[in-house]
Amino acid sequence: MKKITGPLIVVIILVVIAAVMIVPSYNKLVNLEEDVDQSYAQIETQLQRRVDLIPNLVSTVKGYASHEKEVLENIANARSKMAGAQGPEEQAAADSELSSALSRLLVVVENYPDLKANQNFQQLMDELAGTENRIAVARKDYNDVVSVFNRKVKRFPGKVIASTFGFDEKEYFKAVEGAQQPPAVDFGDDTK
Repeated sequence: MKKITGPLIVVIILVVIAAVMIVPSYNKLVNLEEDVDQSYAQIETQLQRRVDLIPNLVSTVKGYASHEKEVLENIANARSKMAGAQGPEEQAAADSELSSALSRLLVVVENYPDLKANQNFQQLMDELAGTENRIAVARKDYNDVVSVFNRKVKRFPGKVIASTFGFDEKEYFKAVEGAQQPPAVDFGDDTK
């Protein structure tokens, strides 16, 4: 049996120290990335729930406000964009467009007291309001875990491990430019 020499012992000790430092950081990045993915899936679930509610809402409104064709078409187009959106930035833009179209619909609904009193419409509006709240919570949760992940990826030694193993910063779910402005509603000649 060979005797272990001094330099070999030093190399073994350095490998063990490196492993003790790298493995926990790597595992932490994996866990954080999974948290980001899971949180993003929650946003997608709630956005899909809203997209699924819209056809029922539109068909209920159609019965009362059939001449509001443009508003209903805008909702259908925005819903299609939402369904096809990929990634946080694209989904945020589609979400903003859909929210704007729904806001215009709600303004139109004000002109139809019978519709506002319709039990089916009220139930759909309650479900939509609940979904909007869930979306807001899911976005906040997502952005919170993205913040933790991005800090880990940017700080030392996480930055070294992240770049070595291909962990990249994640996108925040942000409101699109102009989302703070209320949508413009044009009733054309109907308001005269």
